[in-house]
Amino acid sequence: MSRTRDNVVPHAKVRSLREAIRKVKFAEVERTDVVIELQESERARLELLCEELTDVFKEVPEDDDQFSFQIVPGNIPRLWIDITSHVAMGRDKRVYRFVKDTRLGRTVILETADLEDMADCITEYIAERVLERERTVEGDWLSKRLREAPREDQVAVTSGAGAEAAPVPHVRGLWAPFAAFAIGLLVGVVGLIGYAWFANPI
Repeated sequence: MSRTRDNVVPHAKVRSLREAIRKVKFAEVERTDVVIELQESERARLELLCEELTDVFKEVPEDDDQFSFQIVPGNIPRLWIDITSHVAMGRDKRVYRFVKDTRLGRTVILETADLEDMADCITEYIAERVLERERTVEGDWLSKRLREAPREDQVAVTSGAGAEAAPVPHVRGLWAPFAAFAIGLLVGVVGLIGYAWFANPI
């Protein structure tokens, strides 16, 4: 006679590794779909910002290559303004975050959900960078001119009015010391003759 143990609880269902793998894969797919959807949402918002700045990007001088103005995809899509600054979406995926990398670390220039406020901030930033580059170019040009200036002055001294500052000695000027010496010698001789004349009269 068989007896059923009272302390054994029958399983409601048999565990299956295959079923567990299927559930894990399904969850991963769902997470991937969510991530892709969020990335697409972030990229769409960055594209709206690009459209708002289209005219500004066109006004940047063609020879100014310090700006990038492109959206780079990735886990966190970014709109790069230049090599050190970009715009990305915040954690809630609705707030624009304009950051800049410096030697002291990353600095948040502006964080806002307002598209126009962010566009205005980026426009001002671009204007400051353009003016900064113009000052640098002008400063380099001025430094070059200052380095070349002594050479031009030297040429002017050897071939122009500078020659008056260093006149060529005249022959009369060379004879002046000898004339003075001769006059002094003559005066001395005359003095000696006069002294001898009065000291020993004939």
